[in-house]
Amino acid sequence: MIYAINYDLKQPGQNYNKLHETIKSCGAWWHHLDSTWLVDSDMTAQSIWNKLSRHTDKNDHILIVGISRDYAGWLPQEAWDWIKSRITKMAA
Repeated sequence: MIYAINYDLKQPGQNYNKLHETIKSCGAWWHHLDSTWLVDSDMTAQSIWNKLSRHTDKNDHILIVGISRDYAGWLPQEAWDWIKSRITKMAA
């Protein structure tokens, strides 16, 4: 499944390197938008959250959502290529 991991990190000056490394450890990833990652993972959204929550503050917000085949937007071609190469792992 491909998940979009979106976040609002509220702590100014906080070092979120461990959070980013943990996101990368969940599967193949693509990251071009500041607070959005796409992750191709065999994990569930809850399992991903369980890993990420260890590296967030209580006032941070994170949304992990499975991506469906109904998507649109304005991204660089490499992003569309990454998504299209994994379309079979998207929700119907």
